[in-house]
Amino acid sequence: MGIFSALMGNAGTVTQEDLLKKYGQLLTDNEEIEMGFKLIRDTFIFTNKRLILVDVQGITGSKTEYKSIAYKSITRFSVETAGTFDLDAELKIWVSSELNPSIVKQFNKSVNVYDVQKVLAHHVLG
Repeated sequence: MGIFSALMGNAGTVTQEDLLKKYGQLLTDNEEIEMGFKLIRDTFIFTNKRLILVDVQGITGSKTEYKSIAYKSITRFSVETAGTFDLDAELKIWVSSELNPSIVKQFNKSVNVYDVQKVLAHHVLG
């Protein structure tokens, strides 16, 4: 992921191996990482059981929140592809009955937003 893209708030893909090394202790038995993305210091991980959001907080980054969202609580989602002059694609996820999206993430062009949509659709739609 390029530094300019990271500074603009765009996420880039992280390998399953790197995610497993760093976040493997968060996984339950028979849970596997399918896809993950890094957004400057924060990370979000799609597993076969849930979506895990890793929120690094504070100036030093010594405090971290790990938020788990069960796929069954996701009521809808949308993806917006990057355009000619728009350098990022966007993912929005609504949890439960919220009117506004609970999660909004932007991806740089190195991320295939259709792959992200496919993982979400697989888990949310069953």
